[in-house]
Amino acid sequence: MNVLDAVAVFAAGVAAGGINTVVGSGSLITFPTLLALGYVPVVANVSNNIGLVPGGATGAYGYRNELKGQRERLVRLGSASVIGSVAGGLLLLGLPADAFQVIVPALIVIALVLVIAQPRLQGWMLRRREGAEHRPHGGPWLWTGVLLAGVYGGYFGAAQGIVLIALLGIALDDDLQRANAAKNVLSAVVNGTAAVLFIALWIFSDTRIDWWAVLLIAAGSTVGGVIGARVGRRIPPLVLRGVIVVVGIVAIINLLF
Repeated sequence: MNVLDAVAVFAAGVAAGGINTVVGSGSLITFPTLLALGYVPVVANVSNNIGLVPGGATGAYGYRNELKGQRERLVRLGSASVIGSVAGGLLLLGLPADAFQVIVPALIVIALVLVIAQPRLQGWMLRRREGAEHRPHGGPWLWTGVLLAGVYGGYFGAAQGIVLIALLGIALDDDLQRANAAKNVLSAVVNGTAAVLFIALWIFSDTRIDWWAVLLIAAGSTVGGVIGARVGRRIPPLVLRGVIVVVGIVAIINLLF
């Protein structure tokens, strides 16, 4: 990796850390960047996942005021995130590499649809919550949904934050910003769990990780998480969604061709 490549990966990490905190689609920035630099898809995905963990932590910390009073809820839902993430990570490493190149473009398409549809989803969530029974933990359906989102996040993860905010907003009778704060914690749990799994398998098996990419994305996403928590809400949503869609299309083209 030369200096220009390193700068590109670091910058992508900053963007991803901020986007993950505000929207939840940061991997659609870092993952295509690694592909464009010639990384094998599975190695790019594993390295990207580990590198984004610090950014998830700083983003969640930035929403600490909105997290007050949510400890029991997050412990319950966090258990689903851990189980789902382990399952998704094992699927990533257990399935043939060719399967990843087939499955991930479809996941990116789903992620892009969710990015585009986010405003309508949020409006529907707000209408859905009106007059709903107060359920502080969301019930078994939310736990199951978070589990499935964890499987998705452990396998690939782009737009898992959007999936989570949709689930939380629908199931919980709570402020949307508090739901976004919970989303940041659960996303960090998924990425952190998958990272622990990948590192353990790297130590005890032949799982490949590019540690330079991890270091650069980690440094960038840490900065991005702080920025996202402080000023991310000032970015025009339409501009942010447009950038994510363009990058996602580039990722699909890289994977397919």
